[in-house]
Amino acid sequence: MTPRLGVLTSTHAVNDFYQGAVPAILPFLVVERGYGYAAASGVTLAATFLSSLAQPVFGVLADRRRRLWLIAAGMLVAGVGVGLVGLGGGYWLTCAAVALSGLGVAAYHPEAARAARDAAAGSARRMSWFTVGGTAGSAGAALVVAPVLGGTGLSGTPLLALPALALAVPLLPRLRRGVFRQATATPAATTTGRDAWRAFGWLTAVVVVRSITAYGLYSFLTLLLIARFGVSEVVATLALLTYTGTGVAGTLLGGRLADRLGRVTTVQIGLVLCVPGVLGLLMAPNLYVALAAAMVAGLGVFIPFSVDITLGQEYLPHRVGTASGVTLGLSVSAGGVTAPLLGLLADARGLTPAFLAIAAIPLLGLAASIRLPETRPRKEPVP
Repeated sequence: MTPRLGVLTSTHAVNDFYQGAVPAILPFLVVERGYGYAAASGVTLAATFLSSLAQPVFGVLADRRRRLWLIAAGMLVAGVGVGLVGLGGGYWLTCAAVALSGLGVAAYHPEAARAARDAAAGSARRMSWFTVGGTAGSAGAALVVAPVLGGTGLSGTPLLALPALALAVPLLPRLRRGVFRQATATPAATTTGRDAWRAFGWLTAVVVVRSITAYGLYSFLTLLLIARFGVSEVVATLALLTYTGTGVAGTLLGGRLADRLGRVTTVQIGLVLCVPGVLGLLMAPNLYVALAAAMVAGLGVFIPFSVDITLGQEYLPHRVGTASGVTLGLSVSAGGVTAPLLGLLADARGLTPAFLAIAAIPLLGLAASIRLPETRPRKEPVP
């Protein structure tokens, strides 16, 4: 991993920490404020709805003019939004805070993904390092949020903004001076080929399916474990770490598989693994088996993550910012938009029907993936 890709990976970890922080905070909102399943999933909707609308817009802007300073500014806004969650007791104030955080996440992703593509020189394996930064950040959210809020309650959410402040404040002036722009411009990232919008449309459908599965698990995994096994909020939130932590390995594995087996084949492998993983959570006789099932689900959800981004950029080589904004934005956030529907189902029928729906959704993505044209895996240069 090159130094500039290492910097981008670090920023991605901090930025996506705040995406992972929202579902990690949900059990504390349920316990301290008495939110129901639908209200809790509504917080997830607030975090993702504005983000889902804004990220493609930021992607189009990135195609017109580079604004690398948004990498730091977006990360900073994401942190401030999460920091404000515990300061207002009203439901709508809470939703406004997470929406602000989602807007910051939206501003970050297209510019960062475009810069990472330049630094990765088109390799899915190298791109997986950038993507794994985001996965690790989401996993780290569960690891950090549980002990912090377990000790302070929701009033401790301002402490969660510290990682963004620590990284964004010194990085922002460097990005505004264009230092990083010079570092990311590489001949290896030269634009070639034609934009394949039809293929990109099918890819968007596949990523939407992956997003719904991922956010369904993000939103309800902890609540399922609390309801089924009577564990504490802290233990349930740490179980979320098992799911997202396995996703770190899955993201790296996906990059390697894509460069060896092909992008589309790797996406399909992930979709297939999602089904037994989710069903295993429902049928697990004890917490330990449930954690093993969460690991399988984590592999299934995250193996295609970096590959989806790479495929999108390869399908739209002349619209890399747009491709990044959609694959990391509109499509990824679709799960947050649909989470309240799963919440309504859980409130009306219980968590089991909601998880059965989550288990069936990847099959739709598998059907759509048949329409994806394969791109040639890029061979890594010999060191």
